[in-house]
Amino acid sequence: MTEFTQQVAAGFVNGCIYAMIALALVMIYRATNHVNFAQGEMAMFSTYIAWMLIAAGLPYWVAAVAAVAFGFVTGALVERVALRPLHDAPLLAIVTVFVALMIIIQSAAGLIFGHESHSLQSPFDSWGQFGGGLLSGHAIGTVVVTLAVLLSMSAFFRFTRLGLAMRAAALNPLSSSLSGVNVSRVLMIGWGVAGAIGAVAGMLAAPVVFLGPHMMSGIMIYGFAAAVVGGVDSPPGAILGGLVLGIGENLLGAYVTGNELKLTIALGLMFAVLVVRPQGLLGGKAVQRV
Repeated sequence: MTEFTQQVAAGFVNGCIYAMIALALVMIYRATNHVNFAQGEMAMFSTYIAWMLIAAGLPYWVAAVAAVAFGFVTGALVERVALRPLHDAPLLAIVTVFVALMIIIQSAAGLIFGHESHSLQSPFDSWGQFGGGLLSGHAIGTVVVTLAVLLSMSAFFRFTRLGLAMRAAALNPLSSSLSGVNVSRVLMIGWGVAGAIGAVAGMLAAPVVFLGPHMMSGIMIYGFAAAVVGGVDSPPGAILGGLVLGIGENLLGAYVTGNELKLTIALGLMFAVLVVRPQGLLGGKAVQRV
């Protein structure tokens, strides 16, 4: 039972990180109906900003806020410079741009910061151990931050005018524009928020996987799978999908297939959910009037 509990706890924490990336992907998909394949690399670069500022002597939380702000600005700029000119472009052209952006950011990080791995200390290590050593302080901090981000996003979309405008623009851009909503500005802010969430995910992942140009490559795949499992149009579904994948891969890897096939397990779970419920666990069905 102790080993089982440890696997569930570790999977829950991993699932929180997957959920953060999935939430960023959902934010962008709701706004533009596109998947940003460079989201992981954008998160990685923002994490490097935090690491650089900490190395320069700034306190962790000051560097973290700066990295989140950098992530927001980067996301907004990507929407403005890379995506908006492709508004009427074919889907393949947009996918190609995102893949190219992923490679460019990854190469730029290696060129600027080097290709060696760096350690980023967690601010939650001072919290000590919980559950008789079952969970570390960083694990608990990861869960707390994930819940805080989810609650903040839920409140933002439900109770603020900007959040309501973003929901309206995602559902019907033309009607929103006719109602006075600046759809272009709202979409740019949505991308910025997704970039900020990605920066948080990167800083949560760096103390576990070490900081490097390729640190988010695997996590991005898990995040994409989590978004699909939970529903690409549902922020709560992104959290649920991340937790399902994190716990599921740990349990199946430990007791069924072995840890070498964890990524295969995640993709298999995604495939199974798509077969049974194509819109995801919490996703809504697409209804089109003809």
